[in-house]
Amino acid sequence: MARSCYPSPVRAIVPAFLFLGFLGVFHPTFSAAQSVFEAAVEQHGPVNADKRQLLLEELQAHAAVLEAQSGVVKSIVKLLGPTVVHIEADVTDQSVPMHGRRRFREEAGSGVIVRIGDGFYVLTNRHVVNGATPDKIEITLADGRPTRPTQVWTEAPTDVAVLKIEASGLVAAELGNSDAIEIGDFVLAMGSPFGLSHSVTFGIVSAKGRRDLELGSSGLELQDFLQTDAAINPGNSGGPLVNLHGEVIGINTAIASNSGGSEGIGFAIPIRMFMFAARQLVETGRVRRAYLGVTLSGDFDASGAAALGLPRPFGALVTDVLSDTPAAVAGIQKGDVILQFDKITIEDDNHLINAVKLTEVGQQISLVVLRDRQPKTLQLRLAELTSE
Repeated sequence: MARSCYPSPVRAIVPAFLFLGFLGVFHPTFSAAQSVFEAAVEQHGPVNADKRQLLLEELQAHAAVLEAQSGVVKSIVKLLGPTVVHIEADVTDQSVPMHGRRRFREEAGSGVIVRIGDGFYVLTNRHVVNGATPDKIEITLADGRPTRPTQVWTEAPTDVAVLKIEASGLVAAELGNSDAIEIGDFVLAMGSPFGLSHSVTFGIVSAKGRRDLELGSSGLELQDFLQTDAAINPGNSGGPLVNLHGEVIGINTAIASNSGGSEGIGFAIPIRMFMFAARQLVETGRVRRAYLGVTLSGDFDASGAAALGLPRPFGALVTDVLSDTPAAVAGIQKGDVILQFDKITIEDDNHLINAVKLTEVGQQISLVVLRDRQPKTLQLRLAELTSE
């Protein structure tokens, strides 16, 4: 029996319905699969023209915010740029103060021009120019002009150096209040890392009051560093650390590194500490430091604090008082815990030492001590620390 070569209408209809169902007409799960497919195709960006236009508009809106923020940085760079200098010196030892296993020798350093009195001076680190006479120090100004200092002053315990310069068209940086700096504040580090002048890095203040760094043979004894993650490398030494108002709030000095390069931990001397020494060096040629005349405990811990009635270890525990000293005259006694010095809450013994040495000789200040579990206020006039 012959068969027609044309399919039965019924048999033709059934596969059509199945095919349409496969396309999602009768199977709603296809719509979900199609959405996943489209998302996979556009995961690296939309290909649809309307979607791309919408994305471009969103991008422009977000970019405007970031451009406004970067505009602050650009303005700071333009404002401070003319004040930052590059320094090369024939020195006896120019190794970077470094907290870490490796010592790195730098070939040059940085500095920033400030005004002290009626003159212009370059602030930098002592280790950048240590041992070099003025005629062996070359300062390159921001406009490329070379000059040499007419006088150089240094102080080893703070790694401070001040260089007097005389040239036309000098611009001085504005100084900020380093005491007002808080952890998390944005800062810029400027200088000549590895000799690459006019370099700028950006970061935050990571910590304050770093006072126990082991910096090799740098002689840097009086420490109260600002810590920053703005990249600081050999050659940045002496350059300014700047806040978002374009004010110098520190002088970049040391790094923590096992490689010799930046590992995100740099240290700057607060500008108040730096200028305390710099102004005296310019005015009198030396730095006068005050003293109390006490011996302090270096291991005043939580158990010792609890025994004296303190909720946590803070302040400086006095273990001895020298006779005929400001402390003895003020009535400080062995066993006292100095909690406040001139309204500054004391964190530990090193903090007290810094506070005393950053106070003018002859100034009268108030102390709060803990004695017999009770606070007691004393008045004290600081005397000058001498070699005797």
